[in-house]
Amino acid sequence: VQLQASGGGLVQAGGSLRLSCAASGVIFNINFMGWYRQAPGKQRELVAMTNSGGGATVAASVKGRFTISRDNPKNTVYLQMNSLKPEDTAVYYCNVPRASGPVWGQGTLVTVSS
Repeated sequence: VQLQASGGGLVQAGGSLRLSCAASGVIFNINFMGWYRQAPGKQRELVAMTNSGGGATVAASVKGRFTISRDNPKNTVYLQMNSLKPEDTAVYYCNVPRASGPVWGQGTLVTVSS
């Protein structure tokens, strides 16, 4: 499985961005797809995760502002980010947990200016 993320960029505080991540390659029964982020000097943290049935987990720090969604036929996961704050500045990584080990996308930088 390969993951290709897109949609990052520079936005002012209060603005919105939408991240996309498409899975390709040998795709079989992908259940969970999600997003992590890593800010400078900090550990990578879970932002949101969704399963193929539509269930989702969203970090408390972004709940009510970020929404994760998924297009199963396209094997694509989205992260709609609204009301962005400077503390949301980070590299965002798409993630697919697998029994053989997690698969990561290349990361896309989101910068929120105050």
